Amino acid sequence: MKYFLSKNFMMGASAAAWQTEGWEGKKPGQESLIDAAYKVNPDRWYEGYGPTIATDFYHRYKEDCKLMKEMGLKAYRTSIDWSRFIKNYETGEVNEDAAAFYDGVVDELIKNGVEPIICLEHWELPNQLFEKYGGWNSKEVVEFYVKYAEAAFKLLGSKVKYWFTFNEPIVFPELAIMDGIWYPYKSDTQEAMQWNYNKVLANAKAVKIYHEKDYGYQSGGKIGIIINAAPSYPRSQSTDDVKAADMYDLFFNKIYTDPCIKGTFPEIYFPLLKKHDCMIAVTDEELAIIQANTIDMMGLNYYRPNRVKARSAAWNPEVKFNPQYYYENYELQGKKMNPFRGWEIYAKGLYDFAMILKNEYNNIPWLVTENGMGVAGEEKHKDADGVIQDDYRIDFVADHLRWLLKAVEEGSQCFGYLMWNFTDNVSPYNAFKNRYGYIEIDLDDNRNRRIKKSGYWFKKTVEDGYFEYDGFEPVYK
Repeated sequence: MKYFLSKNFMMGASAAAWQTEGWEGKKPGQESLIDAAYKVNPDRWYEGYGPTIATDFYHRYKEDCKLMKEMGLKAYRTSIDWSRFIKNYETGEVNEDAAAFYDGVVDELIKNGVEPIICLEHWELPNQLFEKYGGWNSKEVVEFYVKYAEAAFKLLGSKVKYWFTFNEPIVFPELAIMDGIWYPYKSDTQEAMQWNYNKVLANAKAVKIYHEKDYGYQSGGKIGIIINAAPSYPRSQSTDDVKAADMYDLFFNKIYTDPCIKGTFPEIYFPLLKKHDCMIAVTDEELAIIQANTIDMMGLNYYRPNRVKARSAAWNPEVKFNPQYYYENYELQGKKMNPFRGWEIYAKGLYDFAMILKNEYNNIPWLVTENGMGVAGEEKHKDADGVIQDDYRIDFVADHLRWLLKAVEEGSQCFGYLMWNFTDNVSPYNAFKNRYGYIEIDLDDNRNRRIKKSGYWFKKTVEDGYFEYDGFEPVYK
């Protein structure tokens, strides 16, 4: 079956500064929290690879931009590394070398016909601000971020039409502050919720500056936030299971989608924090700022659905509160899997969340900012010309795209699809184990680039304006 793309539909790819640039050009003390995570425990990163060189985008961005043009990318989303860009985090003074680098990247993208989409924080919180102020636990860091955001707007606002304040802002609070999985290995739900709230506040303040000052908004620029959200599916329609799914949705989706799009937090959120002795520092003045400065668009990172059920046992009262107090994860029988990442593949979830945005969130304009499939050992599957035969990635992208286009046909205001990632990249702790790119990064050959079969499929799809897919339709019914 043929699926047609509209002329103005953005087809592109995403990346992040810390996962591509490497440390070249950074001054002493200019490390991010994720850089620090590698320095503290390099042994936890697969085969020791971390962000030190990454894909060497810092030196090779011109080469990569030419590859984007060759493949027909219409848009490329990346981030500015806050820890690189700002010389003095407290005053907002810019590092001129870093400014020249990012200015050059944007110019090169435009030169090659690629729309630059810039995110201000993809986990690149300066480590100095974590060590001195406690990171996003601090209201002072919110103000430092706003100074940084304005400096970025001043530099690139005349060239960049699409801005995002944060990428997956919940991930570090969840994995590093609440669940103790990532550095700094904390387990404090109250502090994690303060991080989340302060990021929502920082988002609103950045939106306010972008809207009120002439940094491109008046000439059609847009600003938003990127959420790694997904539908929360209950195991059954029993009252207990549905409540479990609702509570998961509250703590992992709605604490961002509601205030950033609607301007208010869910009514039950703060009372729940008080009930569990986790109430955070909130003021009426801050809530008014959040309410008055909502986003223009949303980015959605979608990889897998959330499936939950009611707890089968009571929460241990000796353990501090965690949202898992209200739910347990549920494994769907017969699900389609990516065995390398251990994640369920459920393309219809993208359609379902599109309908949530349409029906519950004022049909806000949005685009897919990440969606992809990480696979290990791809280098073993090359043809005679050395091209990786990643048919599974073509299947993954086509399947998700067809559901996305169905949502667009039904009125969803989605205007683009950016796959994760343009090239293979460093991932947190997995390093280069699972590959995501349309372009191979050959670690055994000086990180040279080579287009995969999926990259050629992407090029043909953009040129033709459609793709053909029959797929595994029964799996998703």
